[in-house]
Amino acid sequence: MSASHLFRLIATLLLLSVAHSSFAETVLVAVASNFTKPMSEIAAAFERETGHTAKLSFGSSGKIVSQLENGAPFEIFLSADDEKPLKLEQAGLTVPGSRFTYALGTLVLWSAKPGYVDEQGQILAKGGFSHLALADPKLAPYGAAAMEVIQNKGLTERLQPLLVRGENISQAYQFVGTGNAELGFVALSQVIKDSKIGAGSGWIVPASSHTPIRQDAVLMKTGEENPAAPALLAFLKAAPAKAIIEKYGYGLAH
Repeated sequence: MSASHLFRLIATLLLLSVAHSSFAETVLVAVASNFTKPMSEIAAAFERETGHTAKLSFGSSGKIVSQLENGAPFEIFLSADDEKPLKLEQAGLTVPGSRFTYALGTLVLWSAKPGYVDEQGQILAKGGFSHLALADPKLAPYGAAAMEVIQNKGLTERLQPLLVRGENISQAYQFVGTGNAELGFVALSQVIKDSKIGAGSGWIVPASSHTPIRQDAVLMKTGEENPAAPALLAFLKAAPAKAIIEKYGYGLAH
């Protein structure tokens, strides 16, 4: 290749790089805590694929909704349920037709101790523990699902004094991971590795034991004019993101 051809090639690559970066935008995304690991991985893949950046904030779905209702500038909301995005839609805060289910959540009764939680979750009835962690049922859908499991087993009265409530599912996981609670209800995505529970012991709660955890995403009106926002929602529906979602133990809506 001659020097002049090489120069033109380098100049073209530089121009393409400048053009790519000039169209790159940042989208502000509020994400339910249970989806921390997969969304971090999806955001990195999204940036590689499109050049756009997703800035992520994590918390309980209940708190995020309150923030959005009070003017928080998030442009996309990934909830841990389908009720809160619907509530925002009914309040006129979202772009009509943008809401969809991006994942079906799985609940796990988990302990950091190997061999502590049996594969049928019978330890809940047997007892012998002092603290049972879960996310606050009033704020976090995974906490509400955990309470539903306890109620369906007829153990509410017995276990109520032992419950330790985290503000969100990440805090519930922290209680168990640090040993401050012997066991607790967490999201499968927090403990899964190579398609199984990676450490400690756990019972993957059957989906029939509680109301399905349908996790919905929605585009807020604050993100309507930001090209990175609909691009991220489209990416969530694409095969690379779906593969990441399934890797962390979630189901996909059909």
